[in-house]
Amino acid sequence: MAPKAVTVTSPAVLPVTFPAGFAVFTLVLLFAASVTAHDYSDALRKCILFFEGQRSGKLPSDQRVKWRGHSALHDGASAGVDLRGGYYDAGDNIKFGFPMAFTTTMLAWSVIDFGRIMGSELGNAVRAVKWGTDYLLKATATDGVVYVQVGDAISDHNCWERPEDMDTLRTVYKIDRNHPGSDVAGETAAALAAASIVFRSRDPMYSRILLNRAVKVFRFADTYRGAYSNYLYSAVCPFYCDNNGYQDELLWAAAWLHKASRRRQYREYIIRNEVILRAGDTINEFGWDNKHAGINVLISKEVLMGRSPDLKSFQNNADAFICSLCPGTPHLQVQYSPGGLIFKAGGSNMQHVTSLSFLLLAYSNYLSHANHVVTCGGKSASSSLLKDLARRQVNYILGDNPMKMSYMVGYGPRYPQRIHHRGSSLPSVRVHPAHIGCKAGSHYFLSPDPNPNVLVGAVVGGPNTTDAFPDSRPFFQESEPTTYINAPLVGLLAYFGAHP
Repeated sequence: MAPKAVTVTSPAVLPVTFPAGFAVFTLVLLFAASVTAHDYSDALRKCILFFEGQRSGKLPSDQRVKWRGHSALHDGASAGVDLRGGYYDAGDNIKFGFPMAFTTTMLAWSVIDFGRIMGSELGNAVRAVKWGTDYLLKATATDGVVYVQVGDAISDHNCWERPEDMDTLRTVYKIDRNHPGSDVAGETAAALAAASIVFRSRDPMYSRILLNRAVKVFRFADTYRGAYSNYLYSAVCPFYCDNNGYQDELLWAAAWLHKASRRRQYREYIIRNEVILRAGDTINEFGWDNKHAGINVLISKEVLMGRSPDLKSFQNNADAFICSLCPGTPHLQVQYSPGGLIFKAGGSNMQHVTSLSFLLLAYSNYLSHANHVVTCGGKSASSSLLKDLARRQVNYILGDNPMKMSYMVGYGPRYPQRIHHRGSSLPSVRVHPAHIGCKAGSHYFLSPDPNPNVLVGAVVGGPNTTDAFPDSRPFFQESEPTTYINAPLVGLLAYFGAHP
């Protein structure tokens, strides 16, 4: 006879019915309070430090990741422009503009919402934002053009080289009026607008430069519409194809421009285009390619503060997003692993974990200030519940999981040793100053030895749907870190460090 389904009620969460055969240890991990007292402040310091390991270009004198050196010092030269700087997106040596812009937006949002509680790390977080925006300003310096990528991905992925040794093609790719890319241009405008808020009081002149550029880039994105991968398919796909359409980036950019400028035209744009640009689509998705949940949460703050009742539909969408993540509601749309981790199909699952958890935390704060709760099919999801769900995801990353390992490199007693990252896995230029060629690096890629350079703070793609993790470089979907995994985590760790 088949076993019956099990219903569990915890005082901290909604009652949840699990299917028959659902592992008992899952109930403990998903619902029990964390048994580990995590040092969120230490994790925050390391999370921000990671971005220094991803820097491209000429490194500053205060560079803290000492095993890195200058790299890609001629980027953009083939096109007659200066595209030095910025971030490598992951474990390769390409500068992809779409995820870099999203990374910058999320770093900025982390500082906007949680900077006041970052303590001594606030300066480092602001510098991480500026490293991104300095590059985005270069990439948008020509009206009607956005440089969206430097480096040929096929050439780069065919080699295992340190960024300091790079001799692969540094092809420059751009969008323009005849080859539009409203997705990457919209995200770039969002990043510049969000960062202008970060620098509004710290550096007013720089803030004005960022906002003015955001206005121009958004105008370009909105006027010349199209998906950048329609024109740059061979360069950006399958790595950062626009699979979701460009409409969400236009609304996302308008929302940030309204927040940054308070200009009525952006508010009117949002109202006028809510249905046309499909604000209510795929409300439980948020990441470099899909901004829907982020749009609804960001705009909902205005509604919850009582300032924009005519934007109530965005709050309704945000409430539905929350219900789609809450176990025990009839609207649950997100899969959890047996160990309690949010899981979505595809590679680099931690990008979903950190981005969705950031929205849970941000929305919980907005709800708390408005004394509001979310109703999910007759059940209530309070601000404290959302914080608890977000904290459990963070704690899973830091070691409260079936593998009993931290998925942040350098945090805790056990963490990934063989991450899929060229600079980390090859001897540093300080230790091995001689050039290591394209194929000579394969020896290090295939080595069973731990990486010689510890990329402190890097959060890898994470375990699979059964909570298993292969600590091996060839398993890039699990072992590769990315900037857009870490960026939302900055805000999460800042909050939980101040509210342990």
